[in-house]
Amino acid sequence: MLDDTDRRLMRHLLADPGLATAALAERAGITTATCWRRLERLTAAGVIRGQHAVIDWRALGYAVEVSLRFTLDKTDPRAFDEFIAAARLVPEVIAIETFLGRVDVRLSVIARDMGHWTEVYRQQILALPHIAEVEALMLVSTIKNTEGLPL
Repeated sequence: MLDDTDRRLMRHLLADPGLATAALAERAGITTATCWRRLERLTAAGVIRGQHAVIDWRALGYAVEVSLRFTLDKTDPRAFDEFIAAARLVPEVIAIETFLGRVDVRLSVIARDMGHWTEVYRQQILALPHIAEVEALMLVSTIKNTEGLPL
């Protein structure tokens, strides 16, 4: 489905998603019209799902990031849905992921500082329904964070 031109185009798009189509075409070595058609085709095929801004939460004053891993009490068949619905309402939750295995759900949570983290954890996170077990992993540093693919 993908040829070398598509891969080259996506490499440049991943490296600089804010490029105008003409600049992207130039970097990929194709015409602007070809670039536009290929982007449209890749989007229609679901390969490109959109472009988004990457926010540096620390630059906005959120110095604490915690990954919380939950095992849910699944004796209630609505446990997943109710937990996820409640977690979506916590403004500091920036990502929700579900898993197969010992961990059911992972939340990424940000806070301004340790005092704010403690408040969010005690008042909002521990109030989420159907928690059987929770493990917190505090982010110390990010060594590699890329959405690039080996194209």
